[in-house]
Amino acid sequence: SSGINAEYGVASTIIQKVWKGYSQRNKTVKLREEELIFIGMQPNLDIPVNYKDSPVSKVAKREEERVLIQAQHEREYQDALVNIKDKIREAEGPDIKENMQDQIRQWFIETRDATGRFPDYPSDDEGGSATIFKTKEGGEGEEGANGEGGKKKKADKKEKKKEG
Repeated sequence: SSGINAEYGVASTIIQKVWKGYSQRNKTVKLREEELIFIGMQPNLDIPVNYKDSPVSKVAKREEERVLIQAQHEREYQDALVNIKDKIREAEGPDIKENMQDQIRQWFIETRDATGRFPDYPSDDEGGSATIFKTKEGGEGEEGANGEGGKKKKADKKEKKKEG
């Protein structure tokens, strides 16, 4: 009977040794997984994955925001162009109109002095007042000959405005 008890003791020691080894290996695997999750080298499978926080989804979201911002800036740019054109028309439109009227009057006077009578205003088929400006630029009259008369006239007008 003491032989059987000795065999039971050896058997129980072997079983305990195997069980403790198995149990420790499981604990070690679990600790290794926890450490890899902690340092960010392995995803945590216990927590549901939130794809909104993934780097790929963040990049896609940022790209969408960038496209929206670019579209908004483009709209603002186009609006600014329209506003600038309107401001230029308001600020310089009257001066340009006055300058063109002066050029037309000058053409009428120069043509009257050259021919002795006032010319007929060019018809729309002939190009209207555009033909007057073409002939002035083409060499008729003192302004068209040297190309600086119109610029000189504008500079004189600006100086008069500044003084007055």
